[in-house]
Amino acid sequence: MRVLGLDTADLSNLENSSREFNLIIYRLRRRLRLFGGLNEGTMARPPALSFKSLLITIGRKSMGKTSGKASNHRDDLEGSIQDPMVDLRGYSPLPVRYELRYMVLRKLRAGEDPLPDIDGREETKRDVILSVLSCSHPYLVSREGTGKTRLAEALAKLLPPAPKVRGCPYNCDPKWPRDWLCPRCREAEDPAEEFGVEFISGRERFSRIQGNEYTNEAKILGVKDIQAIVQGENPSDPKVFIGTGILRGNRGIVCVDELPAIPTKVQVLFHPILQEGKIILEEYNWERPIDIFFIATGNPSGFAHVNRIPEPLLDRLEMIPMDLPEEPVEREIMLKERLRIQNGFFKERRGEEEKRASWIDPKAIGRMAVAPWWIIDVINKTSRYTRQCPNIERGASIRGSIKALDHTISMAEMRDRRVCTLEDAAKGLKLALRGRIRLNPDLVGFEEDPRLTMAKHDMAVEDIMWYAIRDVGVAILTGLGEEFDREALGEELEHLLTMGSSLLECLDEHPKAYEAISWIDQIAYQRRTDGEEGLEALSTGMPERSNRKALEEYRFSALELLADTLITLGVLNPLPPEADIFTPKRMET
Repeated sequence: MRVLGLDTADLSNLENSSREFNLIIYRLRRRLRLFGGLNEGTMARPPALSFKSLLITIGRKSMGKTSGKASNHRDDLEGSIQDPMVDLRGYSPLPVRYELRYMVLRKLRAGEDPLPDIDGREETKRDVILSVLSCSHPYLVSREGTGKTRLAEALAKLLPPAPKVRGCPYNCDPKWPRDWLCPRCREAEDPAEEFGVEFISGRERFSRIQGNEYTNEAKILGVKDIQAIVQGENPSDPKVFIGTGILRGNRGIVCVDELPAIPTKVQVLFHPILQEGKIILEEYNWERPIDIFFIATGNPSGFAHVNRIPEPLLDRLEMIPMDLPEEPVEREIMLKERLRIQNGFFKERRGEEEKRASWIDPKAIGRMAVAPWWIIDVINKTSRYTRQCPNIERGASIRGSIKALDHTISMAEMRDRRVCTLEDAAKGLKLALRGRIRLNPDLVGFEEDPRLTMAKHDMAVEDIMWYAIRDVGVAILTGLGEEFDREALGEELEHLLTMGSSLLECLDEHPKAYEAISWIDQIAYQRRTDGEEGLEALSTGMPERSNRKALEEYRFSALELLADTLITLGVLNPLPPEADIFTPKRMET
């Protein structure tokens, strides 16, 4: 006879091992309590039933609960009362955005495409990956049928399985602090002990809110449970509130399709979610933390849409254009997506790897790149100059500056570099400021294509960056004194950047370049701040203490700035492609 997967013929062997016997007795008595056979007082006493009779009692009760379907219930029971103290021993909760960052970094370091389901659109994928690495929220802008929702679903596939309190409609984590739990889980002294633990896969951690003119607070946040109120519950009690949209997507990716189609007064509900990570129910005087990765789709403010997106909300999103694929890519998509008759259509399609939990070490998601002080200054000045430019109607916010730095570092991580370059800064600035600045109407014209309009914003950002590089570089050259030979520096820079050899081995053979680099190191030491993740040597101006690869990148980034400065001053002609430096382009007006 087998009861709950244990052979009663071998019970005597188990009873000979007191340690194993006591552990199994404890677990079985806890299971019996869930079926109503034991109370709390009984649990505290030594077992009154023999091991064999206790097993048989639980087996009978489980069969009675399922009306003869004991085998199915046993599977449910084994899932619901898996030992949380054992199964979750190495687990510690992480926000969804950290989980996504970890999974993307792991793919990149393995040389894999994090978004293989999306064909073509490499610039769009790059900006989405940058947003994920910077823990920012993408806003995908395009016409219908370009794959925006599929891209959001592709991100959800990256998420690992996550433990949740069994039966919780809002996916509460069994190790969350009490103030993060829903009313149901909060009432239990130990939700994992009382309800059990189950796992949700990455695909199950994706939810979608379809935006239209009828989307309201009830669809985004929730509604009152009328039945509970009729039965006498207090209407102002949070327990009578049934969460929808955002709450149902807790601990996952929430995609809001056609954000501009939602009435503006309803869109403001997303402000505290994106800014503070919580939902606010004023009627209940209740604030609840929420853990989601938010993605929106639609058209940019100022184009064909139903409602205006509030600027404070737009300031919290990273605007990313998503165009239709090129002709060869579209042909591949046609062949791949055409109708095929599948066998076993209703079979479980999840791979075994998705059913297993994998705990993430928080140390694995730390920053692995650093932005030198001159890169930070260029980003800062570019952002500030947008507020002074006469061709820009609305300049960047402080959040734009912060996000630009985040995206710059993420771009270096994406390219597996330890030190940011001006090209990283250019891509980070464009992504961060694209939706946070507004050009004058006469500069934009009557262009109806959002992609082309955003391209003009990118061109404007690069043009302003040209001035920022010039000013940061001139400050360095000024510190070298009036007698410093800039033309000689230009000749040495051209030779250093085009010779194809290691900069570290040849730098001391170029006296002017060496002098300029030494001065840059001295400035870095004077302005030193706390570094990150083992990169203190670079960020505090002591590169000799860093590894050789990072030092090579550090020197290249500094020489690139000096070369671009001399180009903006007309001292040096633009360098040939083999120099592999980024020089911002001027915008034609």
